[in-house]
Amino acid sequence: MTQNQTSCFKVSDTQICPHCRTKKLIKNGFTKNKKQQFYCKNCQKRCIDFYTNKAWNPDTNAKIILFTKEGLGIRSTARVLKISTTTLLKRIITIAKSIPPPQIALGKTYEVDEMCTFIRSKQKLLWIVYALERETRKVVSLNIGSRTKITLNSVIKTLKFSQATKIFTDGLKHYKFLIDRKIHKTKRFGTNHIERQNLSVRTHLKRLNRRTICYSKSQLVLMSILKIYFWI
Repeated sequence: MTQNQTSCFKVSDTQICPHCRTKKLIKNGFTKNKKQQFYCKNCQKRCIDFYTNKAWNPDTNAKIILFTKEGLGIRSTARVLKISTTTLLKRIITIAKSIPPPQIALGKTYEVDEMCTFIRSKQKLLWIVYALERETRKVVSLNIGSRTKITLNSVIKTLKFSQATKIFTDGLKHYKFLIDRKIHKTKRFGTNHIERQNLSVRTHLKRLNRRTICYSKSQLVLMSILKIYFWI
Protein backbone atom coordinates (compact mmCIF):
# COMPACT_ATOMS: atom_id res chain seq x y z
CA MET A 1 0.00 0.00 0.00
CA THR A 2 1.45 3.32 -1.02
CA GLN A 3 1.65 6.37 1.20
CA ASN A 4 -0.94 8.15 -0.94
CA GLN A 5 -3.45 5.31 -0.51
CA THR A 6 -2.89 5.26 3.24
CA SER A 7 -3.56 9.00 3.55
CA CYS A 8 -6.72 8.64 1.46
CA PHE A 9 -7.96 6.01 3.86
CA LYS A 10 -7.47 8.36 6.82
CA VAL A 11 -9.07 11.51 5.46
CA SER A 12 -12.76 12.24 4.93
CA ASP A 13 -14.75 11.79 1.73
CA THR A 14 -14.83 15.53 1.08
CA GLN A 15 -11.19 15.92 2.19
CA ILE A 16 -11.85 19.58 3.00
CA CYS A 17 -12.14 21.18 6.43
CA PRO A 18 -15.29 23.36 6.54
CA HIS A 19 -13.53 25.82 8.86
CA CYS A 20 -10.19 26.56 7.18
CA ARG A 21 -10.72 24.84 3.80
CA THR A 22 -7.55 22.75 4.05
CA LYS A 23 -7.17 19.01 3.42
CA LYS A 24 -5.28 18.10 6.58
CA LEU A 25 -8.06 15.92 8.04
CA ILE A 26 -7.67 12.69 9.97
CA LYS A 27 -10.21 10.44 11.68
CA ASN A 28 -11.02 11.36 15.25
CA GLY A 29 -13.63 9.03 16.74
CA PHE A 30 -17.40 9.12 16.36
CA THR A 31 -20.20 11.49 17.31
CA LYS A 32 -23.18 10.53 19.48
CA ASN A 33 -25.07 9.72 16.28
CA LYS A 34 -22.33 7.23 15.29
CA LYS A 35 -20.97 9.44 12.52
CA GLN A 36 -17.29 9.55 11.72
CA GLN A 37 -15.64 12.63 13.16
CA PHE A 38 -12.52 14.25 11.72
CA TYR A 39 -9.79 16.43 13.19
CA CYS A 40 -8.09 19.20 11.24
CA LYS A 41 -4.34 19.46 11.83
CA ASN A 42 -4.32 23.01 10.54
CA CYS A 43 -7.06 24.79 12.57
CA GLN A 44 -7.34 22.06 15.25
CA LYS A 45 -11.13 21.90 14.94
CA ARG A 46 -13.38 18.87 14.55
CA CYS A 47 -16.01 18.27 11.90
CA ILE A 48 -18.03 15.58 10.12
CA ASP A 49 -18.67 15.10 6.44
CA PHE A 50 -22.44 15.10 6.14
CA TYR A 51 -24.49 17.03 8.68
CA THR A 52 -28.17 16.16 9.10
CA ASN A 53 -30.77 18.60 10.40
CA LYS A 54 -33.82 16.91 11.95
CA ALA A 55 -35.07 20.15 13.50
CA TRP A 56 -36.38 21.53 10.22
CA ASN A 57 -39.52 19.34 10.37
CA PRO A 58 -42.63 21.54 10.76
CA ASP A 59 -43.96 19.54 13.73
CA THR A 60 -40.73 19.73 15.75
CA ASN A 61 -41.86 22.69 17.86
CA ALA A 62 -45.19 21.03 18.61
CA LYS A 63 -43.38 17.89 19.78
CA ILE A 64 -41.01 19.95 21.91
CA ILE A 65 -44.00 21.61 23.61
CA LEU A 66 -45.70 18.25 24.15
CA PHE A 67 -42.61 16.55 25.59
CA THR A 68 -41.82 19.55 27.80
CA LYS A 69 -45.32 19.58 29.28
CA GLU A 70 -45.09 15.82 29.85
CA GLY A 71 -41.90 16.28 31.84
CA LEU A 72 -39.24 14.84 29.54
CA GLY A 73 -35.77 16.16 30.25
CA ILE A 74 -33.57 17.98 27.75
CA ARG A 75 -31.50 14.93 26.83
CA SER A 76 -34.54 12.64 26.69
CA THR A 77 -36.35 15.01 24.31
CA ALA A 78 -33.22 15.40 22.17
CA ARG A 79 -32.88 11.61 21.87
CA VAL A 80 -36.51 11.11 20.90
CA LEU A 81 -36.47 13.90 18.30
CA LYS A 82 -32.94 12.96 17.14
CA ILE A 83 -31.66 16.52 17.42
CA SER A 84 -28.81 18.00 19.43
CA THR A 85 -29.34 19.34 22.95
CA THR A 86 -28.01 22.72 21.80
CA THR A 87 -30.64 22.95 19.08
CA LEU A 88 -33.33 21.87 21.53
CA LEU A 89 -32.38 24.52 24.10
CA LYS A 90 -32.42 27.23 21.43
CA ARG A 91 -35.86 26.08 20.27
CA ILE A 92 -37.24 26.07 23.82
CA ILE A 93 -36.04 29.64 24.40
CA THR A 94 -37.42 30.77 21.03
CA ILE A 95 -40.81 29.16 21.70
CA ALA A 96 -40.99 30.78 25.15
CA LYS A 97 -40.20 34.24 23.73
CA SER A 98 -43.13 33.91 21.32
CA ILE A 99 -45.63 33.16 24.11
CA PRO A 100 -47.69 36.27 24.91
CA PRO A 101 -48.47 37.05 28.56
CA PRO A 102 -51.91 35.77 29.61
CA GLN A 103 -54.89 38.10 29.59
CA ILE A 104 -56.11 38.84 33.10
CA ALA A 105 -59.73 39.55 33.98
CA LEU A 106 -60.62 42.35 36.38
CA GLY A 107 -61.92 41.86 39.90
CA LYS A 108 -60.85 38.26 40.50
CA THR A 109 -59.48 36.34 43.50
CA TYR A 110 -55.89 35.07 43.40
CA GLU A 111 -53.52 32.85 45.33
CA VAL A 112 -49.77 33.55 45.43
CA ASP A 113 -47.05 31.14 46.52
CA GLU A 114 -43.36 30.32 46.06
CA MET A 115 -41.56 27.11 45.13
CA CYS A 116 -37.93 26.60 46.06
CA THR A 117 -35.45 25.30 43.48
CA PHE A 118 -31.81 25.81 42.54
CA ILE A 119 -29.54 26.45 39.57
CA ARG A 120 -26.55 24.09 39.15
CA SER A 121 -25.89 23.90 42.89
CA LYS A 122 -28.13 23.53 45.93
CA GLN A 123 -26.20 26.43 47.40
CA LYS A 124 -27.70 28.72 44.72
CA LEU A 125 -31.34 28.69 45.77
CA LEU A 126 -34.03 30.39 43.72
CA TRP A 127 -37.77 30.77 44.19
CA ILE A 128 -40.46 30.40 41.56
CA VAL A 129 -43.13 32.95 42.49
CA TYR A 130 -46.45 32.80 40.67
CA ALA A 131 -50.10 33.78 41.01
CA LEU A 132 -53.07 31.48 40.39
CA GLU A 133 -56.56 32.72 39.52
CA ARG A 134 -58.80 30.92 41.98
CA GLU A 135 -61.83 30.33 39.78
CA THR A 136 -60.16 29.12 36.57
CA ARG A 137 -56.96 27.73 38.19
CA LYS A 138 -54.90 29.55 35.54
CA VAL A 139 -51.43 30.93 36.22
CA VAL A 140 -51.56 34.65 35.43
CA SER A 141 -48.13 35.88 36.53
CA LEU A 142 -44.72 34.31 37.03
CA ASN A 143 -41.23 35.30 38.15
CA ILE A 144 -38.01 33.63 39.26
CA GLY A 145 -35.45 35.05 41.64
CA SER A 146 -34.33 35.33 45.24
CA ARG A 147 -36.96 35.46 47.96
CA THR A 148 -37.04 39.24 48.17
CA LYS A 149 -39.61 42.01 47.80
CA ILE A 150 -38.35 42.79 44.30
CA THR A 151 -39.08 39.27 43.03
CA LEU A 152 -42.45 39.08 44.78
CA ASN A 153 -43.51 42.56 43.75
CA SER A 154 -43.25 41.81 40.01
CA VAL A 155 -46.06 39.27 40.49
CA ILE A 156 -48.07 41.39 42.94
CA LYS A 157 -48.01 44.37 40.56
CA THR A 158 -49.83 42.36 37.93
CA LEU A 159 -52.58 41.51 40.40
CA LYS A 160 -52.90 45.15 41.49
CA PHE A 161 -53.37 46.26 37.89
CA SER A 162 -56.15 43.67 37.52
CA GLN A 163 -57.95 45.19 40.52
CA ALA A 164 -57.91 41.95 42.51
CA THR A 165 -60.63 41.65 45.14
CA LYS A 166 -58.70 39.17 47.30
CA ILE A 167 -55.13 37.85 47.33
CA PHE A 168 -54.42 34.78 49.46
CA THR A 169 -50.84 34.08 50.58
CA ASP A 170 -49.09 31.80 53.07
CA GLY A 171 -48.32 34.65 55.45
CA LEU A 172 -44.74 35.36 54.36
CA LYS A 173 -43.78 38.65 56.05
CA HIS A 174 -42.83 40.33 52.75
CA TYR A 175 -46.41 40.25 51.51
CA LYS A 176 -47.78 42.54 54.20
CA PHE A 177 -45.59 45.36 52.81
CA LEU A 178 -46.66 44.70 49.21
CA ILE A 179 -50.41 43.97 49.45
CA ASP A 180 -53.14 46.20 50.85
CA ARG A 181 -54.59 44.86 54.10
CA LYS A 182 -58.12 45.09 52.71
CA ILE A 183 -57.50 42.44 50.06
CA HIS A 184 -54.67 40.46 51.67
CA LYS A 185 -55.89 37.19 53.20
CA THR A 186 -53.81 34.63 55.09
CA LYS A 187 -56.50 32.38 56.50
CA ARG A 188 -56.12 28.62 56.84
CA PHE A 189 -56.64 26.62 53.62
CA GLY A 190 -56.59 29.89 51.66
CA THR A 191 -53.82 28.63 49.36
CA ASN A 192 -55.05 25.07 48.84
CA HIS A 193 -55.36 25.41 45.06
CA ILE A 194 -51.89 26.78 44.46
CA GLU A 195 -50.33 24.29 46.88
CA ARG A 196 -51.94 21.52 44.84
CA GLN A 197 -50.56 23.15 41.70
CA ASN A 198 -47.10 23.09 43.28
CA LEU A 199 -47.42 19.34 43.71
CA SER A 200 -48.48 18.88 40.08
CA VAL A 201 -45.57 20.97 38.79
CA ARG A 202 -43.04 19.08 40.87
CA THR A 203 -44.52 15.79 39.67
CA HIS A 204 -44.55 16.70 35.97
CA LEU A 205 -41.20 18.51 35.65
CA LYS A 206 -38.19 16.39 36.61
CA ARG A 207 -35.99 19.40 37.30
CA LEU A 208 -38.35 20.45 40.12
CA ASN A 209 -38.66 17.05 41.82
CA ARG A 210 -37.49 17.12 45.42
CA ARG A 211 -35.25 14.05 45.18
CA THR A 212 -33.81 13.77 41.71
CA ILE A 213 -30.53 13.98 39.83
CA CYS A 214 -32.17 16.37 37.33
CA TYR A 215 -31.61 20.09 37.85
CA SER A 216 -31.55 23.36 35.94
CA LYS A 217 -28.31 24.84 34.64
CA SER A 218 -29.77 28.09 33.37
CA GLN A 219 -32.39 30.43 34.80
CA LEU A 220 -33.39 31.43 31.26
CA VAL A 221 -34.12 27.82 30.28
CA LEU A 222 -36.02 27.22 33.53
CA MET A 223 -38.16 30.29 32.92
CA SER A 224 -38.79 29.23 29.32
CA ILE A 225 -39.90 25.74 30.35
CA LEU A 226 -42.27 27.16 32.98
CA LYS A 227 -43.81 29.51 30.40
CA ILE A 228 -44.40 26.57 28.06
CA TYR A 229 -45.83 24.46 30.89
CA PHE A 230 -48.18 27.12 32.27
CA TRP A 231 -49.19 29.17 29.22
CA ILE A 232 -49.49 26.79 26.26
